[in-house]
Formats: sequence, structure tokens, C-alpha cells
Amino acid sequence: MDDIEIDEVATPELDDPVLIEGLPGVGHVGKLAAEHLLEEFDGELVRRVYTTEFPPQVSVDGDGVASLTCAEFHAVETDGADLLVLTGDHQAGSNEGHYTLTTTFLDIAEEFGADRAYALGGVPTGELVEEYTVLGAVSDGDLVDGLKDAGVEFRPDEPAGGIVGVSGLVLGLGGRRGVDAACLMGETSGYLVDPKSARAVLEVLEAVLDFEVDYESLEDRAEEMEEVVGKIREMQDGPAVPDDDLRYIG
Repeated sequence: MDDIEIDEVATPELDDPVLIEGLPGVGHVGKLAAEHLLEEFDGELVRRVYTTEFPPQVSVDGDGVASLTCAEFHAVETDGADLLVLTGDHQAGSNEGHYTLTTTFLDIAEEFGADRAYALGGVPTGELVEEYTVLGAVSDGDLVDGLKDAGVEFRPDEPAGGIVGVSGLVLGLGGRRGVDAACLMGETSGYLVDPKSARAVLEVLEAVLDFEVDYESLEDRAEEMEEVVGKIREMQDGPAVPDDDLRYIG
């Protein structure tokens, strides 16, 4: 196969859609948030993106049918905005691949008329979180005030080490091509999958895009994590996680 191949599954008419990126990263926060949107709003699959930058593997469904790993775009209609939701199980395996793949993602978003983007992810704290704060970064300073009104915090030099992966490049490459892009990062321990952080990020997205979503399934997942959290609390007196291990990847 070619380095990148795109399956055009459907091309619905969308009204000024907003790109929502939720690929795997710290705490799987962005991926959980994006998948929750797809579950609650019955998104329509519109594109599959295959690349040799993904691991050489397939996923196998309940019937034993294998599918080559890929990233997917889904069209989602909400009361407040049309969304183009990007998610998948992997990110690129090389620096060059991150640039090439993010460029492809932005090209697809442009085809659908998206000129705004929100990259969703988590920022690690190295300790269990009691109150979930969402940190922000933007491609243009004019976007800051609106996000602050929605409860997003902007802190000097955070996240430490910057934002790498697709989330960072959505801001960097997107900003260079005129996309108003923001990264919403829910604080998370970095130890485990974090549905509560995913909810905090989605609540910000609800406020800025003016839609409502039910959280019952995320709450169920959060309850499932409580036993794990209890065990981690018992370990908190152990060795601290080195700062170098806490750089945000999303």
C-alpha cells in the first residue's frame, strides 16, 4: 500500500463544521471524549485514513473479522454545531509521520469546510486529581478570552515540554494555514485511563460550541476506575514520577 491511503466512505453536507481531534494520549482523555461524542450523537463514518506509520496490526471484531488499523473521521450533528470528529487507536511512529499525517487530517477537514479545530487530550500531574482543571493552548491569542470564559486555564510554561503529536501539530500546522485551533487538556494523573478528565474537557467543549451531551456512560466508566484509583492512593507515598516522564503527548 501507499504511505497514506484514504477511503472516502461518505460526503455529507455539513454546516461550518468544527474539527474535533481525539487520538490516544495521556490518560486516553482525548480519545475517550471523542468516542463519547460518537456514541451519544450517532456519528456517520465519512473517511478512513490508513498509513504505514501505524503499527503493523489489525483489529479483530467479535465475529473474528480483522480490519487494518486506521484513523477515522465521523460527521456529527449537534444542536449547536456540526462536528467532524477524528479518532483512532494509534498515532504516527515517527516525527516525519506526525507531520505528514496531520497535514492529511487538516486537508480532509478543509475538504469539509472546517476552519476551526479543537484538539482534545490530557496533561499529566503525576498525582491523583480531585478537581479537574482544563488547560488550554491556542494557535492565535484572540482565542484565549473565549476559552477563559468557558473555564479554561492558561498557565505560563504549561504543559511542561510543550504539546507533541497530532494535538500539537493541529495548532502549529493548522495555525499556519489559517485554522483557528485550540488544544483542551484535562488534568489527569497520567497513571490510568481517566473518564472524569474526559468529561471535564467535554464540558468545556459544550460551553464553547453550545451543545449538550449526556454523561451517563462516562460516569459508569469512572465508577469502574474507582477500585484502581484506590490502589493508586495506597502507592502515593512511593517514588515520585520523574519530570521527564510527564511531558504531554496527545
